[in-house]
Amino acid sequence: MNFNCASFFAGVGGIDTGFEMAGFKTVYANEFDKNAATTFSTNFPDVQMDICDICDLNESKDIPDFDILLGGFPCQAFSIAGYRQGFDDEKGRGNLFFELLRIIKKKKPKVIFLENVKNLVSHDNGNTFNIINESLSDLGYHVKTMVLNSCNYGNVPQTRERIYLVCFKNKKHYKNFDFPKPIKLEKSLKDVIDFDNPQDEKFYYTESCSFYDKLEESITHSETCYQWRRIYVRENKSNLCPTLTANMGTGGHNVPLIMTHDGQIRKLTPRECFNLQGFPNEFILPENLSNGALYKQAGNSVVVTVIKRIADEIMEAIK
Repeated sequence: MNFNCASFFAGVGGIDTGFEMAGFKTVYANEFDKNAATTFSTNFPDVQMDICDICDLNESKDIPDFDILLGGFPCQAFSIAGYRQGFDDEKGRGNLFFELLRIIKKKKPKVIFLENVKNLVSHDNGNTFNIINESLSDLGYHVKTMVLNSCNYGNVPQTRERIYLVCFKNKKHYKNFDFPKPIKLEKSLKDVIDFDNPQDEKFYYTESCSFYDKLEESITHSETCYQWRRIYVRENKSNLCPTLTANMGTGGHNVPLIMTHDGQIRKLTPRECFNLQGFPNEFILPENLSNGALYKQAGNSVVVTVIKRIADEIMEAIK
């Protein structure tokens, strides 16, 4: 039996990639950002894509029927790295969850899969999370939630904690479902980052950089990641990459740094950032997009390998 998915706030299709690897099929996607939609459509050319504000969608006319709703709804309103304004976010991002509810109420999917930042759980002393849970329950869904770190559940060397909500209409399916168990981290940074081969010169820092002396002083060995924090360099002591963020696309200095095996200092390439998000090698990064756009897309996305493991459990539960 085929299970069709509709993807909202689809980004580049990280959630869709994980679900398709587990045997699901995305038939519809909605994304507001044109650059992200370009990457999505490049990798999912057969999926019906609406590039527009979700508020403008007509849930009856625009969206085909589907079995599973996928939604990585905007996290900036709840993120520690953002403003933490929640539903009162001045840009309206927090309230976009209620646009999803509007679609859920009309389409009544069998399963809802949502992803957001860990801080969603504690925002406003838990009131925000309670409203989300209660809203889904009021529509007849049974909800399971869990915070998973990608290095413990996705076999990628990145620290990235996210909250996942899996909601079932069918109570038996709900009881059948369990989140995946932790797995051993077998991949190291050198498996996803190229410390040996030269990259384009634009990724390297040289003495012409105003703070190169601070980089040279602090970045002293290979096979770990560093961050330039405006006035100092921070080393990740755990030999993991720190959480990739969307603001990598707002300036190159936000991108994690490494020392190559020949002693040069450079930032990660966009492809390496996608590698750290667990994307397969065949995932296409469009050549007509800037590196800034690709960095933003990587930071905004999800860890595909974690998504795939959750999707596997959903497939087992509903089969």
